[in-house]
Amino acid sequence: MRSSRLLALLVLLPLPALAGGPVIILDPGHGGEQAGASAPSGLKEKSLALTLAKKVKKSLEDELGATVILTRDRDALVQLSERVTLANGKKPDLFLSIHANSMPTQKQRLINEGIETYFLSAAASGEQAKKVAARENAEVGGQPKGAAGDTLSFILADLQRSEAHHDSSRLAYAVHEALVQATGAVDRGVQQAPFYVLMGLDAPAVLVEVGFISHPQEGKRLAEDEYQATLAAAITQGVGGFLRQVTARDGQKE
Repeated sequence: MRSSRLLALLVLLPLPALAGGPVIILDPGHGGEQAGASAPSGLKEKSLALTLAKKVKKSLEDELGATVILTRDRDALVQLSERVTLANGKKPDLFLSIHANSMPTQKQRLINEGIETYFLSAAASGEQAKKVAARENAEVGGQPKGAAGDTLSFILADLQRSEAHHDSSRLAYAVHEALVQATGAVDRGVQQAPFYVLMGLDAPAVLVEVGFISHPQEGKRLAEDEYQATLAAAITQGVGGFLRQVTARDGQKE
């Protein structure tokens, strides 16, 4: 309980630039021939993710003095493995992948809305988390292989980097709570799932589903410039709170 109150306080503090400025990788989901989900208006997930990522980039630079690198800065197909390689090459302080959620049937599209935030796990935290991971992983041409030649061993080896994994959990909660508070969106919780784009990263990494693009009202809201600005500011708020928490913890170790 005490740690939750501390995290909430850190998230709500003003956001002066941090000394030296963090290095952050933003990953706009999909791109090119991989359009992702669609809104009733025709808005594609790949376009929303890129537009929002550019706004988050500017917000992080302005508010945190961050160096922000996009895994793609235009409508182009970048393989998930290439995104991880690019990220690790930059030695970032954190990695954040931006997506929009969707439901397959008309009835589900009318009902399901809200924000979900994920960090890596060998097993999904629920049936819906499993389905989201399967949808976002669908563009993978070949699954990553671990020492034993299977995806599970790859993930388990990845999770052995326990500090990065624990920090991924902290990052997920910080960003998620800031997003829900700022937007008033339905809180669908922080969850775990085996997302390929989060595998093999040497930094805390999360994937954010900023809303259901398939929902009539939320899909329309996600297309609005003002709402996107709110999302960008909230993500920055959450990232800032996470970085302060990590800085305070590391300072206590010295």
